[in-house]
Amino acid sequence: MKLLWTLILFSAAALGQVKITPEAERVRVEIDGRPFTDFVVKGSEAMKPYLWPLRSASGKMVTRHFPMERVEGEPADHPHQRGLWFAHEGVNGVDFWNNEASYKAPPPRGRITAANLRAKSGHSTGRITADLQWLDPQGAKLLDESRVMTFFAHPTLRIIDFAITLTAATKVTFSDAKDGTLGIRIAPALQEDKVIKEKGKPDRALPGPPGTIVNAEGMEHEKAVWGKPSNWVDYFGEIEGEKLGIAIFDHPANQRRARWHVRGYGLFAANPFGLGAFTGDKSQDGSLTLEPGGSLVLHYRVIIHPGDAKSAGLAKLWEEYSK
Repeated sequence: MKLLWTLILFSAAALGQVKITPEAERVRVEIDGRPFTDFVVKGSEAMKPYLWPLRSASGKMVTRHFPMERVEGEPADHPHQRGLWFAHEGVNGVDFWNNEASYKAPPPRGRITAANLRAKSGHSTGRITADLQWLDPQGAKLLDESRVMTFFAHPTLRIIDFAITLTAATKVTFSDAKDGTLGIRIAPALQEDKVIKEKGKPDRALPGPPGTIVNAEGMEHEKAVWGKPSNWVDYFGEIEGEKLGIAIFDHPANQRRARWHVRGYGLFAANPFGLGAFTGDKSQDGSLTLEPGGSLVLHYRVIIHPGDAKSAGLAKLWEEYSK
């Protein structure tokens, strides 16, 4: 981590409305003097980098605390679902999604590591550029990833743009599977399903009204949205009396368009590789093979907004992004 730390310190000189501050195991992001999120690259059980927590412009935390923090009454399932992450469950048979260090059962689990980071603060935007390596259990590199995360200053919205380039270090195949790829584990207060089911414990209900999943076509709730293609999906609800939501936009120029692995229990993910896994038709194949040196480029936008999808004007925001 010495090279990583030196480069981050050197690149964090400029300050502005979006302030990027590097530390030993994370890079902190502040907007207008208030904490927004951290890009965590090292520590604990995590086998991949992640952004956590994500906060609204009003300061509400819209991602789950667990497993980074334990909060009484919060669901403690799927500890690999940390904040916001990018990974996939099948790359040459290696699982980069379900891959906490404590997981011992097969399949083989990979690790995504940071090889180099650059950070830039600014008046209206800030940026973290990460060079990452996808390593199999023996340490062999399968992929190089360039991830550029741009953070925008805005009075009521929190916006992150992702520009991701995956380059094959060897011949690789992304499997047609449901667990991928740009994922968020939302705060329990936003969940559609407010009943927690944990092994060995009685079912219990989370307080507050249920959240709502909706896509660009106006289809609502998990059953109607899960596994379907759409330009965007929004997951909104109420946190401490304030109506808030998180939207993911799938850019129309993407080489692979997303289907949506979005669940009532709080998982929210854009997946460009699932097809047969979502349709149930095994004659359809969403897998993708890259030859050595071949690349896949993906662009996404995440927006944390007040109100629901309609009052937030997501359709108009999508039009602006898609141009």
